[in-house]
Amino acid sequence: QVQLVESGGGLVQAGDSLRLSCAVSGRTFSTYPLGWFRQAPGKEREFVAAISWSGSVREHADSVKGRFTISRDNAKNTLYLQMNSLKPEDTAVYYCAATRTASPSPRMRDYAYWGQGTQVTVSS
Repeated sequence: QVQLVESGGGLVQAGDSLRLSCAVSGRTFSTYPLGWFRQAPGKEREFVAAISWSGSVREHADSVKGRFTISRDNAKNTLYLQMNSLKPEDTAVYYCAATRTASPSPRMRDYAYWGQGTQVTVSS
């Protein structure tokens, strides 16, 4: 069983930065590719970023490329999302997730474990 708990969300102004964290429990944390997704009000959940178990392979959605960076610390069982130059359209609930696929995936259906989400609100 894998449990994920997000933290670090909040209310910020456009142009500010936030770092989200996701604490992951489970003995095999370091073997799972992990991902971040987000869901804005009235919209479908969408892919943000994913990272391989070693951290050597990373994918970012085009909408956040150059502004957001995914990373992980396997010694601390923690996943991160550094978000810079935030925009109002980044406002959403952000979820971390773990997949048993061999490599990072942008597809929601590949992720078996999900956190409860953390709210990020960016004011203009």
